[in-house]
Amino acid sequence: MPYYVYRIASPLRTLEKLAEFGAFRAASSHAKALRQQHPEGDPAAVRVIFADNELQAEDLLSQVREALPQLGDD
Repeated sequence: MPYYVYRIASPLRTLEKLAEFGAFRAASSHAKALRQQHPEGDPAAVRVIFADNELQAEDLLSQVREALPQLGDD
């Protein structure tokens, strides 16, 4: 399964595929380089996702995840 690098633009969470890699190390390095070039104040995010295909990657990135309970929450 490949690793995909996506740009997630706010406020509509628009997904833009930037690259695809066979290994995590290459995908991670590419994403870090893109984040360093990121203009100040731009709310877009760069994410790496591991998925079977582009459709699954976009589905996973579109899902809203619940926040984990914080220490001391009852």
